[in-house]
Amino acid sequence: MSRVLVLGGSRSGKSAHAEALLADAGDVTYLATAPPVPGDAEWAERVAAHRARRPPGWTTLETTAPSDLLRRGTVLVDSVTTWVAALMDETGVWTDEPGARDRLARRCDALVEAWTTTPAHVVAVSDEVGLGVVPETRSGRLFRDTLGSVNQRLAGTADEVWFVVAGLPQRLR
Repeated sequence: MSRVLVLGGSRSGKSAHAEALLADAGDVTYLATAPPVPGDAEWAERVAAHRARRPPGWTTLETTAPSDLLRRGTVLVDSVTTWVAALMDETGVWTDEPGARDRLARRCDALVEAWTTTPAHVVAVSDEVGLGVVPETRSGRLFRDTLGSVNQRLAGTADEVWFVVAGLPQRLR
């Protein structure tokens, strides 16, 4: 069992690096955390490019359920960023529903708990959003802050942490 977190900015090469870390793993479950976006051709192209890079023996599971980390074997989560965005949607944070922040906190706690207790070898990919400008909107700041907190919690218990910049992976731990 080991937990590896791969961080980087958008289009930094973090997903390709995570996939390379598992190139010799054989049977890998790929947790795709971004739901399909109907009518968005550009998003569909991105998803297709990710699928085309994966070895044919990998199994893809589209989910935002942390319990899916609690399996044996090898798991690639791509990505924590889209997972947190989906959790914010599912809990009603974007629309300011009553109790939404508490529901979000519980879902993030469940994600971190699954990460720390899984018997699987897990490689997770996430965007490092703390290097950019302060978002103009409240929802943008909430997303950045939530993802930053989740990233810190995952990194704090990871066996390895990588930071990818311009396609160059740097091992932090």
